[in-house]
Amino acid sequence: MKGVEFFRHELGEAELDSLREALRGKFLTTGPMTARFEERFASYLGVPHVVGVTSCTAAMHLALLAREVGPGDEVITTPLTFMATPNAILHAGATPVFVDVDPVTGNIDPGAVEEAVGPTTRAILAVHLYGVLCDMRSLRRIADRHSLALIEDAAHCVEGSRDRARPGHLSDAACFSFYATKNLSAGEGGAIAVHDEGTRDLLRRLRLHGMTRDAHMRHDGPGAGPGYDMDVLGWKYNMDTIQAALLLPQLERIDETLARRRRAWGWFIEEIDGIEGVELPRIPGGCESAFHIFSIRVDRSRRGPTLRALRERGIGCAVNFLPVHLLTYYREHFGIEAGALPVAESIGERTITLPFYPSITRDEVARVGRALRGALDAGV
Repeated sequence: MKGVEFFRHELGEAELDSLREALRGKFLTTGPMTARFEERFASYLGVPHVVGVTSCTAAMHLALLAREVGPGDEVITTPLTFMATPNAILHAGATPVFVDVDPVTGNIDPGAVEEAVGPTTRAILAVHLYGVLCDMRSLRRIADRHSLALIEDAAHCVEGSRDRARPGHLSDAACFSFYATKNLSAGEGGAIAVHDEGTRDLLRRLRLHGMTRDAHMRHDGPGAGPGYDMDVLGWKYNMDTIQAALLLPQLERIDETLARRRRAWGWFIEEIDGIEGVELPRIPGGCESAFHIFSIRVDRSRRGPTLRALRERGIGCAVNFLPVHLLTYYREHFGIEAGALPVAESIGERTITLPFYPSITRDEVARVGRALRGALDAGV
């Protein structure tokens, strides 16, 4: 059986043209093309401001710092995420507090968040898993009731919505990833969506060492001149022109690409529905998914053999995600025992991510389905 790769990017002629424009310009670092992407991405999201950075990890780190979260503070988050989410909390000097998740979506459970709020809680960091938005309206009410910052890890969820709200609409900051496999990809990169100019300006300084004026402002912007100051300790997190050049053409066709992902999702549901021992992903009512990852669940005893059998058949596959609180570093430093967060642990033991991207064909989806049936039989 011919294999199916786990992921294929779709960067092509439009991105090459955009890169040529970037290389003909004056700035390879943060410059006018970065600003153009920030403005257009903010317009797409329906938020006032976007600040481009080097990764979603950087975005979350800076979003926490902008809300003055630091040593002695606790941030409530989910264990069912990539390690970057709680790592960003540690980078800010705060302590992650893990709570359990919804059994259908795998997203953070608002009821568990409410129970975990304590005297040193300063923020909630919610993750929109696989492209489905968390219950942001409930989380916003909790955050307001306890005077907490609400930050979104929207790495999977540029295009999603829930109850008429999109990423960045109900939070203090929404953080995005443009990693190689994301729906918008520059290989690496990230962004932060915020509501007020003061936070935007602070984030711009924090992403570049705390400097009050970046290279474009010093050399080519309004009131250009060599002077600058540093009024806050920052990091080297600024998005460059090359990343922006790769992202701009993708943003122009984002709705078309989402429609193709939605079509591929339907093919997978048709192909896999009814396979014994497979639990399909479900999208709750009121949600429009970003269709980022197609992750199924199988019995924990069959997951390992099924993964091996799929790979032997040439099918790219992965696990999204192993619960963070059980990884060695977090287990040793925070001492959370297995069984403490049973829903997240159950999902983490059973999930398998299948190949999924806009250019996948109906025939390739059928091949994945046939391979999955054979792999499950092999894993009995």
